[in-house]
Amino acid sequence: MEELLTLKDLLVKGDVEGALLIVEELTEMSRNDIIKTIRSYAVILLLHLIKQQAENRTTRSWEVSIRNSVREIERENKRRQAGGYYLTPEELLEILAEAYLNAIDQASLEVEEGLYQPEELEKVINREEIINRALVLILPGESS
Repeated sequence: MEELLTLKDLLVKGDVEGALLIVEELTEMSRNDIIKTIRSYAVILLLHLIKQQAENRTTRSWEVSIRNSVREIERENKRRQAGGYYLTPEELLEILAEAYLNAIDQASLEVEEGLYQPEELEKVINREEIINRALVLILPGESS
């Protein structure tokens, strides 16, 4: 990674200010990777919550997928060394809202064997309820 070599050079030269800029850049890159991973699992989580609500049923497969997605989001969001979490509940809510668009598109292909267009499916389900349910599941200490 080029940034690490640059950081090393700056530290050797005693350029603390330049080194701190590189550290900030590395921190932002790491955070963006975490957000991208969480968003991917959020799409899967929301997809299955949408299917549950739209079809008013569940399957073992959907339940397992929901649990696995929640675990992966929790794992990705937890700071291992420093403790705490990378993203606040507000940031997680924002990610869920962004992921919802992809989830509703995918769900429109799966609910009732593709019966609905995304716009039609949105009229059948409660977006806010689904997003809030997902947030409750992924908040620390809320799931099993």
